[in-house]
Amino acid sequence: MIHFVGAGPGAPDLITLRGAQLLRQADCIVYAGSLVDPRHLEGAKAGCEIHNSAAMTLDEVIAVLERVHRSGGLVVRLHTGDPSIYGAIREQMDRLSQAGIPFDVCPGVSSFCGAAAALKAEYTLPGVSQSVIITRRAGRTPVPERERIASLAAHGAAMVVFLSAGMTKALQQELLEGYAADSPAAIVYKASWPQEKVLRCTVGTLAQTAAAHEVSNHALILVGGFLGEDYELSRLYDPAFTTAFRQGTEA
Repeated sequence: MIHFVGAGPGAPDLITLRGAQLLRQADCIVYAGSLVDPRHLEGAKAGCEIHNSAAMTLDEVIAVLERVHRSGGLVVRLHTGDPSIYGAIREQMDRLSQAGIPFDVCPGVSSFCGAAAALKAEYTLPGVSQSVIITRRAGRTPVPERERIASLAAHGAAMVVFLSAGMTKALQQELLEGYAADSPAAIVYKASWPQEKVLRCTVGTLAQTAAAHEVSNHALILVGGFLGEDYELSRLYDPAFTTAFRQGTEA
């Protein structure tokens, strides 16, 4: 059996209980070494076969998964955050399906959640934004034309930009097509890792802030009014608001 497991944003204790149990049981772990904190491997049982997929091709990864499965072993394919977000798991699952190999997916805490926690922020503030856009800037990997940063920025929603910390100058220019220069922004480097950095700035000072702190990878860029001071209180706890669980004072 192959288990795709989300490792969480970084800190080993932010993996799910199920994911941690699978790691302890695994006969083989193939982990995304460029992003997964190696401390996750400390609980692996004696004799567990461990591979760093950062140096492997898709064919090489599948060959390991298939070999260990055919020999009766339990394999954990360990991805950063939640594997459904920029995890490149679809191509692996399709290959396993073609080979008749069973697999499942254990979700994880995405780094966009870890970044919000580091900022002590809420993405969905009443009166500010009720939508979160998760995206990336086009680089060596293209994005569909309709999903250009400038197009998405026009919504003014809360935005989390992955895999773009090395392109902040160009990213800033594209964001400015939708957000005002003084719109709040933040750079969160390695959320929940010991090396975590939280850098608050504005859209207009994004590139300058990244350069000043020498951040060019392993960081998320967050933009939107949810990082500001103004918002409306939730009606959920408004004494005048009636819910299924209590009677409000409104007429």
